[in-house]
Amino acid sequence: MEDNQTRGETHGCIVCGKLHQLYVVYDAQGKFIDLKVMSGDGKRVASPGRALVACEKHSQEEIKTALQRVFGPQPEDED
Repeated sequence: MEDNQTRGETHGCIVCGKLHQLYVVYDAQGKFIDLKVMSGDGKRVASPGRALVACEKHSQEEIKTALQRVFGPQPEDED
């Protein structure tokens, strides 16, 4: 069995750029698996295949707009 790798990384908020500390898990081939936000004022942004974070103060609408600005139109959730 191949081991996953956990790395401490610093990522900027997708909306404003404020830096947040993350633990990011990658598989043995380097593919993103999961993350945990270690900064108290940060929250995970759901995005398959990417480690993304935003500040707690940003609304879902602000985050959605930032994702569209950076990555283009996003598929709608099917919840």
